[in-house]
Amino acid sequence: MAERSFKSEVRKLTAGEGDVFHGEGILAVTKALLQSGVAYVGGYQGSPISHLMDVFADANDLLESLDVHFEASASEATAAAMLAASVNYPLRGAVAWKSVVGTNVASDALSNVASGGVTGGAMIIVGEDYGEGSSIMQERTHAFAMKSQMWLLDPRPNLTSIVDMVEKGFELSEASHTPVMLELRVRSCHMTGSFVARDNRRPPLTVAQAAAAPVRDVERIVLPPANFLHEVEKVEKRWPAGIAFVRDNKLNETFGPNEGDVGLIVQGGLYNNLNRAMELLGLADAFGDSALPIYCLNVTYPLIPEEVTDFCRGKKAVLIIEEGQPEFIEHELNTLIRRAGLETRIVGKGPLPRAGEYAAHVIQKGLKSFLEEWSPKHAPAPAPVSAAPAPAAVTSLAAEVPARPAGFCTGCPERPIFTAMKMVERELGPSHVSADIGCHLFSILPPFNIGNTTMGYGLGAAGASAFKPKDKRAIAIMGDGGFWHNGLTSGVGNAVFNKNDTVTLVVDNGYSAATGGQDVLSSRADNKARSTRNPIEKAARGVGVEWVRSIDRTYDLKRMKGALKEALTSPEKGPKVIIAQSECMLNKQRREKPLLRKAAQAGRRVSQDRFGVDPDTCTGDHSCIRLSGCPSLSIKPNPDPLRRDPVAHVDNSCVGCGLCGEVSHAAILCPSFYRARVVTNPGRWERFVNELRQRIITTLQRGAERRLAARAF
Repeated sequence: MAERSFKSEVRKLTAGEGDVFHGEGILAVTKALLQSGVAYVGGYQGSPISHLMDVFADANDLLESLDVHFEASASEATAAAMLAASVNYPLRGAVAWKSVVGTNVASDALSNVASGGVTGGAMIIVGEDYGEGSSIMQERTHAFAMKSQMWLLDPRPNLTSIVDMVEKGFELSEASHTPVMLELRVRSCHMTGSFVARDNRRPPLTVAQAAAAPVRDVERIVLPPANFLHEVEKVEKRWPAGIAFVRDNKLNETFGPNEGDVGLIVQGGLYNNLNRAMELLGLADAFGDSALPIYCLNVTYPLIPEEVTDFCRGKKAVLIIEEGQPEFIEHELNTLIRRAGLETRIVGKGPLPRAGEYAAHVIQKGLKSFLEEWSPKHAPAPAPVSAAPAPAAVTSLAAEVPARPAGFCTGCPERPIFTAMKMVERELGPSHVSADIGCHLFSILPPFNIGNTTMGYGLGAAGASAFKPKDKRAIAIMGDGGFWHNGLTSGVGNAVFNKNDTVTLVVDNGYSAATGGQDVLSSRADNKARSTRNPIEKAARGVGVEWVRSIDRTYDLKRMKGALKEALTSPEKGPKVIIAQSECMLNKQRREKPLLRKAAQAGRRVSQDRFGVDPDTCTGDHSCIRLSGCPSLSIKPNPDPLRRDPVAHVDNSCVGCGLCGEVSHAAILCPSFYRARVVTNPGRWERFVNELRQRIITTLQRGAERRLAARAF
């Protein structure tokens, strides 16, 4: 079950010639692929293109009707290997994944396909996740495109440009026999707009037809001496062909006046931010009418020497707006300018920061500084000095707003796993914990503070392989998504082969939860298009693990704690695997809440559990919070005027998972937690019992009040 369904939106993908298509960027990309006659599509989910994979999955029936083959790939390497279909056959294919982390995983296959080249158009759609809000290390795709010599497209953030670049990208790939990378930033993926659609095209050659008539060209396989000839072909044939196609089809754009003493060169994906910055400086309007010459690089690699020199000729200085570092484009521009014998000064890092996301206010500040030095007539006038008293100093937001680190959702089944780990740690002492990519990585933050290293998706167990402390065992963690991505071989299989005496804890929440709730091999959901219900335990035993324990309810703290303690203290040598199973609460709530709401509106009985704290019993110790950290568990003032410590409190966001109560009992804390059952549309018997209880309670309360009043006299 994906985090969002696109079942209704995918109907728009049937739009024909002349229809106006309106929707999100990811839908526009899918429509562009169908209009381009794509023969196969694959990929691995990850922000910001997770929803692109969800769109593909929800549009599976439409893809099949057009004979387009779609696969939700096991990893980015699996997806990249699909591009082999375009090496010998005139098949257009597209694969997608998240940013540099996905490209790193796929690098072996990408290097091979870039070396041998392609016959059909091959496109890699990369979700560029760069900036302060990113969930990954700060790197850029540009370096990989340069290293393997694949062309990199970075379209302006509007749907018409994105659709055009997808279609032209396939043509560029075929004209130069080179794979093309299409970079989609977060804003481009989720922006809404419109474009004029064209008819969907059935691929002229399907993958089934290609397989029925196999073609073999040994010169396309990376083996000596062909591998050296590939390098020569890249430089002497593919490179010139790629530059000629970009130039002749005018894939890059210019805006503003033709002449000027200064100019701006910008990555296509940053064009909207630049235009907003110029609007704030009074140098452009909201529709892109610019007072300065702009050269927009919808193709950031390769650069087109003739276009660069034509744009820079006669200008004192040009500002290159290139996000991130190293400043690859700035370096190349300097080389091209010097080779052309121009005196134009290329300016980039300096006015603009070396690192960080180039939001509009960042570009505004850098552009203002650039203009003040190189074109004062365009620089905004200084603000007039006011005689009014200076305003009070603005307090830093960080000083006013408490830190809110990322954490587990309310009721998350992973929370009790780390609660159990903390409790075992109190008894046995700390262990080295090798963390992994996924929701469970939140355990490194308070209140759990568990996790020493993280080396990549599915690499938790591999990251622990070097740690062999005497009389102690290292702990590795990975999710079910990471397990099937590559953890089974690189982690568990590696531990078996090397006889590592480590403990691997696999968090099995039923989905690839961190990327949006997509099904994996071990999902327990029925999926007509995919094979599910393949147990992780069976796979672990299949590669040779003998000590395996499965916990089918992570909220059972007693069992979780017992399994962890047994794994850490067992005299048996060799790798040990604990599989902790409970469904992702977020997906469970997405599925169940609408059904419960619908049942309640229809007048049917609906029962939901809630937990609470008796303020008169709570001691204010708050160990329950320190061992749980649930967002629904907080504090409130103590109702007893003789006690100062605030008491624990469960708010209405509680989903009734029961962890807080489990923690209280497992940690032998106070018995202040209670479970309440909230019933909507109760039956006659339930109403009668409730009324009887209320009468009894009222009678007892009145009796107690009378006795207190009698004592007062």
